[in-house]
Amino acid sequence: MELLKRTIIEKGKIIGDDIVKVDAFINHQIDTFLLDQIGKEIKRLFNDKKITKILTIETSGIPFACLAAIHLNYIPVVFAKKQKSAILSDECHTANVFSFTKKQEYQISVDKNYLSTSDQILIIDDFLANGEAAKGLIKVANEAGAHIVGFCSIIEKSFQSGRQNIWSDYPNIEIKSLASIKAIDNNQILFNED
Repeated sequence: MELLKRTIIEKGKIIGDDIVKVDAFINHQIDTFLLDQIGKEIKRLFNDKKITKILTIETSGIPFACLAAIHLNYIPVVFAKKQKSAILSDECHTANVFSFTKKQEYQISVDKNYLSTSDQILIIDDFLANGEAAKGLIKVANEAGAHIVGFCSIIEKSFQSGRQNIWSDYPNIEIKSLASIKAIDNNQILFNED
């Protein structure tokens, strides 16, 4: 997705050799035009699937999941919570996830009322780095007996092992990324070709 790549180059900040800070347009301040275009692109990539719900993780995945859901004819969005809430049911599907950026493990949970065996799930997340969040969401969907039609990341760091880690446990998951970074070299972001 050329608009996303251009925005990453123009507004992203490189930290070290493995982090691209995108808080100016994705996960602190959101570029709403870009958000809408991302929703349209996700629809284009997955429009042939019979998706009944989108599953994501709080918080950065929520806006992209919502816009994709609107473009996919207003399907529901379910998001996994990272913190246990007093109003969240004890009847939850859960998974442990290690955060690459926060360097900590947390348990995600989704109320069992919101995922079922009749659901066709598209999983969306902002980043694919080591694949931990994706695998946690896949585990939650599998625990619910839902069918996963695919996983979509907004930005993939393909120089990390996320895609391989997902496929090592779930080899049949279709993975799409809107922008795939192959390297950060000499303070420059290099993308994989589509």
